[in-house]
Amino acid sequence: MAKRSRGGRSKRQARRPPPKTRALKTKARTAKTRAVKAAAKPRRKASKPSAKSGPGMVETALAAFAHEVRTPLTGILAISNLLATSDLGERERRWVDTIKAGAEHLASLATLFVDAARSEGPGLEIRQDFFDLRALARSAGDSLAGRAAAKGLQASVEMSDKLPAFAVGDPVRLRAALENLIDNAVKFTEQGSIELDVMPASAPKGKVGVAFAISDSGIGLSLAEVKRLFRPFSQANVSIASRFGGAGLGLSSVKQLARAMGGDIVATPRAGGGTVFTLNVVLAPADGPVGVLSDDRAANAAQGMRLLSVEDNPFGRVVLNTILTELGHHAEFVGRGEAAPERLGQGAFDAVLMDMVLPGIGGVEAIKRIRALPPPHGRIAIVGISGRAEDEAAARAAGADGFLVKPVSPRALATALLEACRRAAAAT
Repeated sequence: MAKRSRGGRSKRQARRPPPKTRALKTKARTAKTRAVKAAAKPRRKASKPSAKSGPGMVETALAAFAHEVRTPLTGILAISNLLATSDLGERERRWVDTIKAGAEHLASLATLFVDAARSEGPGLEIRQDFFDLRALARSAGDSLAGRAAAKGLQASVEMSDKLPAFAVGDPVRLRAALENLIDNAVKFTEQGSIELDVMPASAPKGKVGVAFAISDSGIGLSLAEVKRLFRPFSQANVSIASRFGGAGLGLSSVKQLARAMGGDIVATPRAGGGTVFTLNVVLAPADGPVGVLSDDRAANAAQGMRLLSVEDNPFGRVVLNTILTELGHHAEFVGRGEAAPERLGQGAFDAVLMDMVLPGIGGVEAIKRIRALPPPHGRIAIVGISGRAEDEAAARAAGADGFLVKPVSPRALATALLEACRRAAAAT
């Protein structure tokens, strides 16, 4: 048999590619086969976003933001109120009024943004609180006067004598709506005047109708622009947005609030130029014993109380201590809810101020643990405090005697403490 030479391989062997090349071709064929099979399969529908990434998450985030931002706002408003009662010069008083107006506007924005996040949900849960209607109107007038003066505008406030002193409704949201309308009036008025008129309005039998008319001598609006005003994140026109700024959010939330309170808001041209925004709301009458004190009575009510305040925010502690000291009370602070029941058992306290958002256990669980204590500690008056109005139902269900929404004013705090102590005493 003839020997094969070194290069004398068979034709079949000569045609076979080297092992490395064969491996690459095999991988290519496999990849191509997989691609064909994948293309032949029906495509799956894109998965829906989880609930965590939906509107609920936005609402929760904004609610948390509102709570956190209202804690320092409580301090700014409280200190500015205290400064306003001091012996200040005219220049310093204008500075204090500017600080107060800015803080009130931020508080209203926090309310409006949280409400906007709920606009596609079940709707607003309107609170039904006793409140001083005249004091709210006067406070809105003071805010208007301060902002107008800072811009060199004239301001006037007219309040009808036919308005009741007290009513039942949602003063937090009502104040936020008025602050937004005042802010818009000042923003869009370069010169001239702004007026606030508060008067009775038509309402169903047994209800209280109130109209807040804010009239300005500003840029005015056409009918087409008025129609766009109340749409979310919409402004009258592009030139207004570029000139004056703003997100266009406020008026849609104001309209949402007005309708939730049985009323509405309308914009009409003002004679001689400008615009009139009229906010109508329907309130319940404050029949029977009124749960809100006048300014003077609230300032002097229930003085000398010893209070346990559950507050983890250092700034919030300073603010509450300042307010309570001015009201004649003595406060002791703990930073966690689980520490409250133990501390109550060690000392004699007249009432508890419970922040609802705390590290560790929350305010609701802390209230429940206090109520589980034997008397008299378990029957102590408790006032819940939160930057989120929706925390009230859970706080009261857990056993709170009162509830306050931040920013907290000295008058509101004095009133809540007095009413909570009355309620706790009646329950014993």
